[in-house]
Amino acid sequence: MRSGPATATGSESAAALPESESARPAVAELPAVVEGVVMRWNPHGLALLRAVAGPESGRSPMIGLLAGEESHAAALRVELARCTPRIDIEVVGFEALESREDTRPYPVVLAVLEAGALVGAEFMAAAQRLRAGGSRIVFALEGIHAHREWREVRKLDAELLTAAGLLAEGGEDEIVAVSARMAAVARASEDAALLDRSGVGALHTRLVVASGAGTMGDQVEAVRARVLAQTRQRIEAQIGKLCDGGDVAALRAERARLLAVGDGGRGAAMAVVRNRVQRARVELLHEVGARIRAAHAELRDEIEALPHSTHAEFPRHVSDAVEKLTREMDHAIRSGLAELCRQVEESVAEEWHISFPPPPERPPPAVLTPGPRSRGVEDHLVIALGASAGFGLGRLAVSPLALLPALDYAIMPVGLLLGAAAAGWVVRARGHLAHGAHLRQWVADTLVDVRARLEQRVATALVDAEERLTDEVLGSATARMVETDLRVGELEARLRHAVGRRPALLQACERDLAALEFA
Repeated sequence: MRSGPATATGSESAAALPESESARPAVAELPAVVEGVVMRWNPHGLALLRAVAGPESGRSPMIGLLAGEESHAAALRVELARCTPRIDIEVVGFEALESREDTRPYPVVLAVLEAGALVGAEFMAAAQRLRAGGSRIVFALEGIHAHREWREVRKLDAELLTAAGLLAEGGEDEIVAVSARMAAVARASEDAALLDRSGVGALHTRLVVASGAGTMGDQVEAVRARVLAQTRQRIEAQIGKLCDGGDVAALRAERARLLAVGDGGRGAAMAVVRNRVQRARVELLHEVGARIRAAHAELRDEIEALPHSTHAEFPRHVSDAVEKLTREMDHAIRSGLAELCRQVEESVAEEWHISFPPPPERPPPAVLTPGPRSRGVEDHLVIALGASAGFGLGRLAVSPLALLPALDYAIMPVGLLLGAAAAGWVVRARGHLAHGAHLRQWVADTLVDVRARLEQRVATALVDAEERLTDEVLGSATARMVETDLRVGELEARLRHAVGRRPALLQACERDLAALEFA
């Protein structure tokens, strides 16, 4: 077996090693085969073992901690305190640094940069004062778990530090990328690979190399025993994963998840489209009915108060009301379609962007002028009854004149005139009422036709929207089906390859585990 779970960080560990091979007497005690096993499975541990095997200094110097963000520095300090050999770290404040009279306050200083922001001028000025005082500065970039652009930030920080004389040319790798949060999660879940990726081990090794903190007494043997125990634990964990299929469990789970939606989500998406379209249809048709009822009630009230002289202008007013109602419904239809697209987009998948232009503007339904009211038997009967009633009223009104014989000649003409006037008023009143009823019936018939046309507009717009949404969903589902098939094929190939390599991997792990028994 040529690669362990944490070999991806080997380059960082190698950067932390001393240049002289003669400065590693403790590692020389490991057999070559054991050292090779530790290099494959625990490169950070081997780097730490080489670091603590230097010449014995007899003391553990204090390491200064320079950081702009106190919370990040505190979390990193806690994680470094868990590492062995233990190193003493003291926070260096910017104000305290400016007031210190000691030109060499700390032999080694850990300068913690932020992964989400570039290094500031105040921070670089403090680092330059420490460098001028003879301190050796180890740079760390904390917070890589929360910022995807941390590599670009580290590159720019390296350029700024190089320009300030704090870093050698091309020394970007000298800034150790770390994450105290990842280290805490890795320790809680016992994930060795995640712990290596957190960079805390590499940073601890560099601090040990810089300060010689691990060269006192029997700390070399303690570190050696811990590194070998960690290596043995990692090999045993890998053997357990190979035996119970844990190495391919994630691949099988992903394949099962992809096969469960083998249609690319088409069935679920179409169900969502149909559901949302039906809901939009119900809401828009209800809106049409409510607006038609409101318009009918308003026009009916206007007819009741309409003078007879303005009856001829009323159809134009109805036409304007229908045009306004049509514009409002067109706006409601466009708003409903936009809401429909938003709901489908949210319900189906976030990565799908469903949109289409609003329906074209169409003229409002035409309002026909009401035809003339036809006179029927009722009208003639009202004329006869009006004349009779008028003549009777006229006779009643002039009956007092019969007491005066001189006015007998005026009784008949006056009675006829009064009767004609009363009959005319009755006929006009009846005509006004009949014409109002005719207008009300015409308005009702007109609004029924307008409602049918508006409902047709709603149905047409929704059918077009459903067609467009269906095309969009089917196109996206087809593309996802192709991607799913390709991904499933890739996963099956990886599964076959993993199953085929399992015996060889088990044999290699057992061989490495047996080699550690000779350490």
